[in-house]
Amino acid sequence: MAGAGPRFRVWTYAAPAIVLGCSQRALRDDIERRLRGRAELTLRESGGGAVLTGPWLVSVSVVLPPEHPWVCKGLIDSYRHLGQLHVEVLKAFGVAARALPPQELPSAHEASAVSTVSWACFGGLSPWELVNAEGRKLVGLAQRRCRSGVLLVAGTLVGPVDWALLCDAMGYRQHESLLRHGTVSAQEMAGGPIGPERFAAVLTQWLERELLTSRA
Repeated sequence: MAGAGPRFRVWTYAAPAIVLGCSQRALRDDIERRLRGRAELTLRESGGGAVLTGPWLVSVSVVLPPEHPWVCKGLIDSYRHLGQLHVEVLKAFGVAARALPPQELPSAHEASAVSTVSWACFGGLSPWELVNAEGRKLVGLAQRRCRSGVLLVAGTLVGPVDWALLCDAMGYRQHESLLRHGTVSAQEMAGGPIGPERFAAVLTQWLERELLTSRA
């Protein structure tokens, strides 16, 4: 990766799958048993909580050299540009979301219904993740850093999520209402359907403009 310029890929999903963080490896057999073949189960190398992918999610992975302006100012600031880019993309669909500044995290955690769902990626709030006016989470962010570069990852809840499937598989059925009320989809905010493929296409256009055709 050393010396390479920015690269990215935008993802959509045809079927549901649960992606566990590396610290959840020991739970895999029990989760497989509870899933009963309803979704695929995979394990990623990075940490963090479980992610439920599916037709409701659009994800992006961005690889940047360590000297890139997006990521050269430290761990927390590295989320800011990708978060704000998602704000602009969502505006194109009539969705008014905002990226959560670090200084607002304490009050946001107090108000959030998902703040106690520590096992799920969308069960908490981190700097520059996107929320609606009520603080419900819409876009999650993550990153992995090494000497040769930085991987930034974002996931947008475009449509209604099958939280019941995730909570049942993880053994926390009682958390379904917390995740449902603590998150929001772009479709819900827009008041109408938003196709994942269309959202992915617009996100791709923004990333190409900001990363591949500029020096910002």
